[in-house]
Amino acid sequence: MPRIPCNLSFRQGDATHLDFPDETFDAVASNYVYHNIPSRDRQALLLETLRTLKKGGTFAIHDIFTPGRYGDMEAFVRKLKEMGYEKAELIDTASGMWIRKEEAGWMDLAGAGLLVGKK
Repeated sequence: MPRIPCNLSFRQGDATHLDFPDETFDAVASNYVYHNIPSRDRQALLLETLRTLKKGGTFAIHDIFTPGRYGDMEAFVRKLKEMGYEKAELIDTASGMWIRKEEAGWMDLAGAGLLVGKK
């Protein structure tokens, strides 16, 4: 099997203030991270992350987007579109697409969703 070259590295940092210039990355991906970061405004955390995304770059952020944790995520999606994002969508992943609603409940994943889009 051929090796695919990859320009990838990992760094530790502060999600509330990422130490990267605006429009640094071609893609942003996260899986169940942000709900673990102490913050009164997790939408601000998302905006800080998306700030580092290049124009034309894509993002996929999977988390537990309950109103108690994130506020109104439909309004957030509209805000991204108003900010000029080419695409922004919140996909429910806890009602049958990946796991059944009952499983999401006992696994404490009710409200899980995938925020995807393109800047």
